[in-house]
Amino acid sequence: MCCLDEGTHCLIPVLLPFAFQIQYGFLQHDLGHISVFQKTRWNRLAHFFVMGVLKGGPASQWNHMHNQHHAKPNCFRKDPDLNMHPLLFSLGKPLSVELGKKKKKYMPYQYQHKYFCLLAPLTFTIYVQLIIFRYTILRKKWMELAFILAYNLRICLMYVPFMGFKSFMAFYWLARFLESNWFLWISQMNHIPMNIDYDQNLDWVSAQLTATCNVDQSWFNDWYTGHLNFQIEHHLFPTMPRHNYWKVAPLVKSLCAKHGVNYQCKPLLTAFADLVRSLKESGEYWQDAYLHG
Repeated sequence: MCCLDEGTHCLIPVLLPFAFQIQYGFLQHDLGHISVFQKTRWNRLAHFFVMGVLKGGPASQWNHMHNQHHAKPNCFRKDPDLNMHPLLFSLGKPLSVELGKKKKKYMPYQYQHKYFCLLAPLTFTIYVQLIIFRYTILRKKWMELAFILAYNLRICLMYVPFMGFKSFMAFYWLARFLESNWFLWISQMNHIPMNIDYDQNLDWVSAQLTATCNVDQSWFNDWYTGHLNFQIEHHLFPTMPRHNYWKVAPLVKSLCAKHGVNYQCKPLLTAFADLVRSLKESGEYWQDAYLHG
């Protein structure tokens, strides 16, 4: 029992910060989309505060990359969220076949569905920490850089005196890794199983519906995903406050049915399984083209 209590007490410093950080992430996402306050300026200021003080990141970089994602979701070379293709993952049938025919093999893609849950969040954790410094320095965002440095200094001063530097590093990176896991599964379950290709110049609605899908609504799913289980509605109406997604969802669904547009909505666990299945299928497409193409 004592060992169990000690283990529980050890987990609390890890679980609480990473749970707070992911919820801060959902909040900054709302602020970045100008969907919290009525005035744009208030959203911008709050976004800067949450990103700089609570997340330790540059708000301007998030806006720069996320706006591109919304403009061209799942479009290779236009959606920054596909940056890990093809260095780590082979995504989508067309791109996987093309990669295989060109005999490109940066990773054993036929096993990507197995190494995704470890390599993707690990790479994302390190990549984010490096890219934010590179971005702020190259773009000369000195105020944002100052907030990032102040955030890291504050975290060190809060924990190192009580935990020691080595223990703090272990807890900090474990919390970041868990946060990245949570974020990647939530963000990619709505996109990777959908069509991934070069830009086909589709109209706005078609472009969003071919690249996004929904997850069933429930109080847990809404909280766990930051209401990004309504990914279709979020992409169609990026500035809509999240608490209105459920109101407009039936209208969007009926509009899609009227015009023969595919509107996908699935259970949460099915969405996770589809993500793994999609990675497995893409890896198989790559392998077949690599060996026989």
